Amino acid sequence: QVQLQESGPGLVRSSQTLSLTCTVSGASLAGTDYDWSWIRESGGKGQKWLGTILHTGGTRIDTPFRNRLTISKDTSKNQFTMYLSSVTPEDAGVYYCTRGFGLQYDRRGQGTQVSVSA
Repeated sequence: QVQLQESGPGLVRSSQTLSLTCTVSGASLAGTDYDWSWIRESGGKGQKWLGTILHTGGTRIDTPFRNRLTISKDTSKNQFTMYLSSVTPEDAGVYYCTRGFGLQYDRRGQGTQVSVSA
């Protein structure tokens, strides 16, 4: 059974970098079958795709985040991590890691709540 679990700080200060890690079990990040993504929900706006690390190791980042978001993976730990720099209160929300590309996914973690202090 494939499971994803997000981890990271629940609170970050404005202008700092938010780092969240997704630990995957039941599937290998070293495989070539799947892409892995980060999405978030905030302010009642529904789900928003942030970026994806492809099965090739490359990344695709949504345009608004292109200058602030980096995604990497550690296949030895079966984890992938996002780094969102220069956060503002608008970056607060629930962050999810998923298996898939964009908002097309077949597995999703439980989500982790992130707050941003001024």
